[in-house]
Amino acid sequence: MLTRLDGLEQEAREAASSAGDLREIQNLRLRYLGKKGELTLMLRALAQIPAAERPMVGKRANALRDTLEQLFQDREAHIKKSTAGSRWERERIDVTLPGYPFALGQRHPLTIVLDEIKEIFIGLGFQVATGPEIESDYYNFEALNIPEDHPARDMQDSFYFTRRFLLRTHTSPVQVRAMEMQAPRLPLRIIAPGKVYRRDDDATHSPMFHQVEGLAVDRGITFADLKGTLLLFAREMFGPRQRIRLRPSYFPFTEPSAEVDISCIICAGEGCRVCSQSGWLEILGAGLVHPRVLEVSGYDPREATGFAFGMGVERIAMLKYRVDDLRLFFSGDLRFLKQFR
Repeated sequence: MLTRLDGLEQEAREAASSAGDLREIQNLRLRYLGKKGELTLMLRALAQIPAAERPMVGKRANALRDTLEQLFQDREAHIKKSTAGSRWERERIDVTLPGYPFALGQRHPLTIVLDEIKEIFIGLGFQVATGPEIESDYYNFEALNIPEDHPARDMQDSFYFTRRFLLRTHTSPVQVRAMEMQAPRLPLRIIAPGKVYRRDDDATHSPMFHQVEGLAVDRGITFADLKGTLLLFAREMFGPRQRIRLRPSYFPFTEPSAEVDISCIICAGEGCRVCSQSGWLEILGAGLVHPRVLEVSGYDPREATGFAFGMGVERIAMLKYRVDDLRLFFSGDLRFLKQFR
């Protein structure tokens, strides 16, 4: 038995020295030390040898098991080290090569347009005001002269959390909050940019979109001030030759109210398919602040007057960049977004 153990050790040493990868080492472990390995079977056969020889043979077999385990560990470590070195040689970095360029991000087209709108009105003395996107029914409707049963609410299908709280359908609540904070001091000039939410979803509408609303309150403000402000905005945004047109309209929170058009940016007012041969494109709604809204917000309508306007940022961006589907702005398609700088 001792002779067989010596032969087994010599055989295992030769096999380990010639092993070239980790898989071969694992196979050798199974061959000699596994449950059905050669050394394991020899240990199980100890019961068949004379009782006087068992202690000596058992001691030699156990020592051989430890020797083989160490042998395989050493060979495994050597293979790992040699393999790592060759991999380093294969994958060594050439520090003289130029680096890989990193793609830089850029502003979203809606952000570009929104920043431009802000810049124009800040230049006119307006301040930027913000407010909560989850709004109460009072600020979103009632304080804007839209009571609970008013039919104008049907124009703004809303996302309600409870009967009294909803996602705001416009940024007009910011105007009310700003007047409440400043009243009765004059003048007040703000723009209110931000996200708003309505139950619309098609090529020209989105459940979430962006608005910029403006408000000016002072003594002696007239419709002429409103028209002059919007004409300057149109020329700054779309070019110095722009014209505007005001058409009578209705909004509960302004009186009188108007829809504001600009001369078509495609045909310069001559008439084309984009403007339906009219020569005009609608961009926003506006009007003089309703006396009831002024009064509810803390101003005396006998002393103060004001104008207000509201525009969709997506609408302005679609006209400025001639985009025919609003949903492209929210698609995340880099092929579309990389066109804007």
